[in-house]
Amino acid sequence: MNTLEAFVNEQIKKEIPSFNVGDTVKVYQRIVEGSRVRTQIFEGVVISKKNGGISETFTVRRVSFGVGTEKTFPLHSPNVQNVEVIRHGKVRRAKLYYLRDKIGKSAKVKEKI
Repeated sequence: MNTLEAFVNEQIKKEIPSFNVGDTVKVYQRIVEGSRVRTQIFEGVVISKKNGGISETFTVRRVSFGVGTEKTFPLHSPNVQNVEVIRHGKVRRAKLYYLRDKIGKSAKVKEKI
């Protein structure tokens, strides 16, 4: 086993929460401000998942005060402490980029029953 594989096996997370595109999630992100460390929660709809293995990322979108905000998180980053699924969405697409153009109720994703 070479050094790259050893590094990947060391950094990769064992316990990965199962969530899909369309799910509403809470992402607990570790933020370092000088000497202080705090946890910030970003809640929104997962609009895409990319790649696989150590480089897997997911994008979360939320609308607050009428402004849409998107953040892309590396799944295996030590700064992403936890991903908590709030509700499962019923979608037919792998990428939900069309939600960027929607406003109000039409931007909602139906809940899977």
